[in-house]
Amino acid sequence: MITVVGVPIDCVGVPEAGDPPFGTELAPGALRAAGLVGAVGGRDGGDLPVRLVGRVRDERTGVLAWPSVRTMTDVVRRHVHQLITAGHLPLVVGGCCTLLPAALAGARDALGGTGLAYLDGHLDLYDGHTSPTGEPADMPISVVTGHGPVDWVDLVGGPLVVPERLRLLGPRDRAEAVEYGSVLPEQLGYLPESTPADLQERGMAEAGAAARDALAPGGRYWVHLDVDVLDEQAFPATDYLMPGGLRLAELRELMRPLTASGALAGISVGCYNAAKDPDGSCATALVGLFGDLLAR
Repeated sequence: MITVVGVPIDCVGVPEAGDPPFGTELAPGALRAAGLVGAVGGRDGGDLPVRLVGRVRDERTGVLAWPSVRTMTDVVRRHVHQLITAGHLPLVVGGCCTLLPAALAGARDALGGTGLAYLDGHLDLYDGHTSPTGEPADMPISVVTGHGPVDWVDLVGGPLVVPERLRLLGPRDRAEAVEYGSVLPEQLGYLPESTPADLQERGMAEAGAAARDALAPGGRYWVHLDVDVLDEQAFPATDYLMPGGLRLAELRELMRPLTASGALAGISVGCYNAAKDPDGSCATALVGLFGDLLAR
């Protein structure tokens, strides 16, 4: 049974307590309204009681809104663990990518180990020093590989993925990451990313199947989608618009082998900003994507 659970968080503006919902906080509600739960044939697990608040960058970790990141991590981790232990397939709807270390830790707690297919326009290997903003969504891969802020890595019991069980699919920000001093995947012993050009050259379906075949022999794996893996013209409702990304049809081909496998432990999606989707077309596109991939 697929259970859709919302994690309404936003780390780009980061509200203060009492501010109305905005940005990616609106995503779970907008996708429900667009029919996500029915499209995937799932049950609605509601929204978790979490929010990132406060515009202060923590002095020790370098993470913006760190106390609420810590709280959110504990809540999401525990809930994902409970869902998987109960035999559910979580579809965790953010919000921003700050939720990923928590979700992956919950899966690891339930399964004893996980792989990760990370579909994102960014490497997300910044830490509390190299991130230019301190936004925690700059850091999920640094945390799950054990390179990120020590307090966050320790909180989730990182590293959460060993080198052979991580595939980075779609990043196209290597030059910018180098400019800001981010570590690169190969410097940590992980495979380099497959850029959109790499994926297109190989063929989307074949690239998705290769990622599945690399991850599945080690056990269950998680799939995370940041919608900025898509080209800015294909999906404008996100906070980090980038050219050179995937088309929606390409993303569907890439994800299909990964989501059809019995080794799939759970899925998360982040960085859809409903405030930038006035006609709801991007929500409709996402619902159609997940309905096509997950409806049984």
